[in-house]
Amino acid sequence: MKHQAFFVRAIALFASLGAVCPTVQAQQSLALTANASVVSDYRYRGITQTRFDPALQVGADLSLPDGFYLGAWATNIKWLKDAGQGGKGSSEIDFYGGYKTPLGRHMTADVGALRYQYPGNNYALMGQNDNANTTELYAALSLGHATLKYSRAVTSLFGWADSKGSGYLDLSANFDLGAGWSLTPHIGRQTVARHGLANYTDYALSINKEVAGFVFGANYIAVDARDESMYRADGKFAGKSGLIFSAKYNF
Repeated sequence: MKHQAFFVRAIALFASLGAVCPTVQAQQSLALTANASVVSDYRYRGITQTRFDPALQVGADLSLPDGFYLGAWATNIKWLKDAGQGGKGSSEIDFYGGYKTPLGRHMTADVGALRYQYPGNNYALMGQNDNANTTELYAALSLGHATLKYSRAVTSLFGWADSKGSGYLDLSANFDLGAGWSLTPHIGRQTVARHGLANYTDYALSINKEVAGFVFGANYIAVDARDESMYRADGKFAGKSGLIFSAKYNF
């Protein structure tokens, strides 16, 4: 029940931020947005984080003057408990900030830092693991419909022992199909420093429809990972191909 209480507090916080948003914008030229979504399975880089079960997710983004931004995002998870050996931790909270700027008419650069925080996790006490909390630096370049992004871990990556320097290369695109429809293909390559067998590629194809402020999505996800670490304690493969549904509201 701890994660439920967390989400109640998080939603209350985001609601209070939204209430002051107009005042903030008028006085300091800031822009605050928030979002809430539900997904049939929370996948991150192709791997389920919720045992193929649904997740409730909330977030907020603050745009600062001159291209700077800050944000926070939260979701329920199950992968820490699925690691076995009395694993603890049922929520993920991400904090990020960066700088985004145009480079000409059709190109945009984005650099920043992202912290993945898993409150109450005891992953470092389970076998030969490091703490699950992770920090990445990222740089992205967008040209037209396409975006190329590289993220590099400056801590161990999600508890992999001595995995500082791991990287993730992400190539994606977003195509406006008209009438509120959009299509988003994606391919990503995860490398885990000093754990070469854990490297893998993930693929996704998403189609989305915007209706009255909601964005509904259907996402097909697949990965080529086969390392034993990708299998949960119950023996199921955490990266199995599947169709994921989502609904998101921005306010």
